[in-house]
Amino acid sequence: MTRKRPALAAVLLFCCMGSGYESVNAGERALNAALEKRGIPYSWGGGGANGPSFGIGRGATTVGFDCSGLTQYAWARAGVRIKRTARGQWRNGWPVPEGQVRPGDLVFYDSNPVSPGPEHVGIAVDGERIVHAPSTGGFVTFAPLVRRGYMGAVRPAETAPTTSEAATG
Repeated sequence: MTRKRPALAAVLLFCCMGSGYESVNAGERALNAALEKRGIPYSWGGGGANGPSFGIGRGATTVGFDCSGLTQYAWARAGVRIKRTARGQWRNGWPVPEGQVRPGDLVFYDSNPVSPGPEHVGIAVDGERIVHAPSTGGFVTFAPLVRRGYMGAVRPAETAPTTSEAATG
C-alpha cells in the first residue's frame, strides 16, 4: 500500500518559505557559477550578469571579470539580480553576522582608507575562503576570507532590504 503525503509537502513548503531556505540554494548556485569561472582573467570594469566581457581603462583589452562583475554574474546565474558595483552590492542584502557566513554570501573588503566603503568583493566558498577576481594581471581564484580590510558579508536576495532598512527592521 502506497501512502501519499500531500499534507507533509504543504507543511514543508510553508515552513521553508521566507525562512532563508531559498537563499541557501541560491547561494550554492551562485558559488558554483563563480567556481566555474576560475582561471578567467581579471578585467577592470569587465563582466556582469551576462558573463565575461571587455573591461574599461586598464581592462579595455582583456575579456574577463572585475570583482563585482564576477559576483553579479554568479548571482544572476542563481536567478537573483544584484547591483553592478561592490558598493551597490554592499548596500543591498541581508547583513550576515560574523561567523555565520554561508557559501555564496558576498564578502567585502575596504582597501582604501581615504574613501571608506568596500572596494572589493568576493563570494564565500566556506567560512575560510572566497572565490574572487583579484586585480589586474590576476585570474578568478581562491583567497582567504578573513584578511586585511575585511568589512563583513551580505546575503543577497530579491526581496532583501538595503543595509539601512535591515538595521531598523
